Amino acid sequence: MEVVVNAEGLVEVVLPGKVEPEGLQVRRGAVPVAGPGQVLVRMEATGVSFAEQQMRRGRYFDQPPFPFVPGYDLVGTVLTTGEGVDPGLVGTRVAALLKVGGWSTHVLVDAADVVEVPDGIGAAQAETLVVNGITAWQMLHRTARVRAGRTVLVLGANGGVGSVLVQLARAAGVKVIGTASARHHETLVAKGVVPVDHRTEDVAARVRELAPGGVDAVFDHVGGRGIVDSWQLLAPGGTLVAYGTASTRDDEGSKQWPVLKLLGRVWLWNALPNRRRAHFFNVWAGRALARNRFRARLRADLTQVFAAYRRGEVTAQIAAQLPLARAAEALRLAESGTVAGKVVLNP
Repeated sequence: MEVVVNAEGLVEVVLPGKVEPEGLQVRRGAVPVAGPGQVLVRMEATGVSFAEQQMRRGRYFDQPPFPFVPGYDLVGTVLTTGEGVDPGLVGTRVAALLKVGGWSTHVLVDAADVVEVPDGIGAAQAETLVVNGITAWQMLHRTARVRAGRTVLVLGANGGVGSVLVQLARAAGVKVIGTASARHHETLVAKGVVPVDHRTEDVAARVRELAPGGVDAVFDHVGGRGIVDSWQLLAPGGTLVAYGTASTRDDEGSKQWPVLKLLGRVWLWNALPNRRRAHFFNVWAGRALARNRFRARLRADLTQVFAAYRRGEVTAQIAAQLPLARAAEALRLAESGTVAGKVVLNP
């Protein structure tokens, strides 16, 4: 990675444009000052999510213009507070959902957007549960509202969101079928999941064998043509939750089109006279129109995920930990498809 030196203090990783991971830049600068309503957080752990893999290709639906600092979420300690913020927050370990900006040693965050991390949860462990945990919790309990005794299908059950989702579902008494390559099956079985190899098996046919009447929910991050199979695998009264278009990660052309096409399918399916429902899940939904409600819901749900971790219902699946300056290597590793869990960056 190219190193751009300005001044001492802050270190951040910049995505300058559509580049290979090695095209990321490390930039140094002055530590920012917290403004009114803000806190300055010293990052202790941030991570590589699928969003960054899309962003470096210019494929994330609403990413900012280049150049920018990636980093969907972070965990760190509050160093200073701005005007109007309780100074008692200084020294508190917090988590925040950002979308961008987390790949930096020092990050300004609105105080209303931070969630305190309970004692006994390390920074890296908490980091694996922020965007992945909120996404999994909200899809399971707010969108699909799956009840105990029901059966669900989780695509990518070994992934960042999928691995948390299957554990939350099992803790809620839900039966889980999960797709993953064969090397992850032993881990899934240990979590009480029935694994299906998406590389070697006909997933739809195998799921119909396991759940002849259909499944009560499908959680699909893949999108593309396979979304039709996900819809058709639903039992009457079932819910499809689509939350990504991973199958189009390496495509060229419009980054909006895959999402718009998926939204069109969802609208059409919901307009048809059937007993099934489809949703496109966006963790940021409602933020622009009802910010305080959005914040309260996010705080409540992440608190629930942290509580589940402390009860032992959810594990923090860390694939690897690397220093921030090795973000290129971390991104390569996350994109390789060879690791389970989250690749975490430390300052």
